[in-house]
Parts: sequence; structure tokens; C-alpha cells
Amino acid sequence: MSATPAPSGQAAPPLLAVVLGLTGVLMFAGTLPATRIGVEVFDPAFLTFARAATAGLLAAATLLAMRRRLPRAHTGALVFAGVTLVYGFPGFMTLAMVTVPSTHGGVVLGILPLTTAIFAALLAGERPAPLFWICGFVGAALVVVYTLRAGGGKAGLEIGDLWLLLAAVTASAGYVVSGKLSAHMPGWEVICWALVLMLPVSLISTWLFANPAEFAIAQTRHWLAFGYVSLFSMFLGFFAWNTGLRMGGLARIGQLQLLQTFFTLAIAAVLLGETITLETLLFAIAVLGMVLLGRRARVGQK
Repeated sequence: MSATPAPSGQAAPPLLAVVLGLTGVLMFAGTLPATRIGVEVFDPAFLTFARAATAGLLAAATLLAMRRRLPRAHTGALVFAGVTLVYGFPGFMTLAMVTVPSTHGGVVLGILPLTTAIFAALLAGERPAPLFWICGFVGAALVVVYTLRAGGGKAGLEIGDLWLLLAAVTASAGYVVSGKLSAHMPGWEVICWALVLMLPVSLISTWLFANPAEFAIAQTRHWLAFGYVSLFSMFLGFFAWNTGLRMGGLARIGQLQLLQTFFTLAIAAVLLGETITLETLLFAIAVLGMVLLGRRARVGQK
């Protein structure tokens, strides 16, 4: 999920870039609520591997139609992107949705843009200003306080919060690596090759974790949720998002990702009837404020 940053003096991005970027954000925002519906019936392992297998088959067909050849020089990085973005983030996020509401997950994962920037600083040789790290620590502290309060003030985090933490870490690492790969190939091709390289494991694991008893009791809403996370969250969302970034520039279109938490809260309220409390909204706004401030901090190069 990367593109060449737009120069500071560049005009506003074209409308199509904004529409595509916003479409990608909306698709990603529906991932948590759809997953929450899916795990009502499907085993988390099956849901993780089956959605990767479905998206992987679509990715293989796309690469064949576009006559793309595997960039062997980048195979290692593509495998890493696959492990983190195809299995790591979706797997941990799916496990989290078994025990915590999707609104809860939306607030915790609202810090993703900042954790991704932290990984970029650590892995890409950037040297952030002290304000950047202060915002990172404050944002993380806000998330911890929110999870403790949401858990009823218990003396520890819920297991779902630990899964969300691992989801954020794997996603951030995967985004940084895929961002580097986007300098050598289009962003859509990065996710396609990542999915295809994982396809053998995805297909075998889907077959191993498939449970006919779950299929028998699954309702239309559960299959629609499965279709959503397979087609939109894992596949088409990356197409729209990466194309928007490439057309409009990371600096401007990337800001749209800051709306994802609020879209997730709204979708969860409509589809699942989850209550959005004033406290949840305030914490979401506070985390968003830290992300915005951190992104504005000057970043030098080592």
C-alpha cells in the first residue's frame, strides 16, 4: 500500500483518485464487522485460509490475464508480504473478533497508520522528530486505557486485545515491505503475487479446516460475510486503494485512511446493532488526533 508521494506544491488530487481511495477505505472498514458475522458460524482458521484461497484464485486469474511473470528477485519480500498480510493480519484479526466487538477492534486498530509509520522509521532508515515518538507512545497509551476500560476495568487485557495487537504489528510490517515492493511493480500486482505464493498453503489448509457441520447451519448472512472478506477485504480493496494512491499521491490520498475507524463504527452499528458509546467515540477521536499530529512531525533521513 504505497505510492510515490506527491510534491508539496502539487495541486489537489484528481476526483477519481479520491473516489478510488475512499472506496478502498470503505471496503477495509467493513472487514471487522463482516468477520464478526463470519465467526458466528465458521472456525477462525477456516475463515482465514478460505478467504485467502478464494482471493488467491482470483489473483492467479488476474495475473494470467495480464500476462505477468513472477519477479523472482523479489520473491522473498513477496512471501513476507503474504505471511503478514494474507495470514498474519487476517488471522489475528479473526481470532480477536471471536471475543471482542468490531467497534472495539475499530478503535484499537485506529492506531494502524501510526504503527505503520513507526515500522517505516525502523526499517526504512528514517529519523523521526521527538514529537513523532511522543505521539506514538501517547496513542498506544490511549489504546491500552480504552481496552482496560472497555473490559470493565479488569486487571489485564482481554485475549482479543492481544490478538488485535499482533494484527497491528503484522499489518504494519507487511505494509512497509509491500510499500517498498511498489517501487518495482504496481501495488495491485504486489498483493496478487503475495496471494498466489500463499495459494498452495491456503488451499490445503482450507480443506483441512473445512467443517460440513458449519456449512449446514450457515445462513445467507454468514456466506455473504465470507464473500465480503474474500472479494473486497482481501482483493478488490487493495486494487481501489493502491490505484488511488498512485494517481493522487500518498501524502494526500493516504489521509483518507484516517476515516476508517469511524466508518467501521458506523458499519458495525448498522449491521450488528453494536452500541457506539460516547466514550468509544471520544477515544477514537483522541487516537485520531495522535495519528494526525504524529504524521505531521518532521521526518529526516539517517
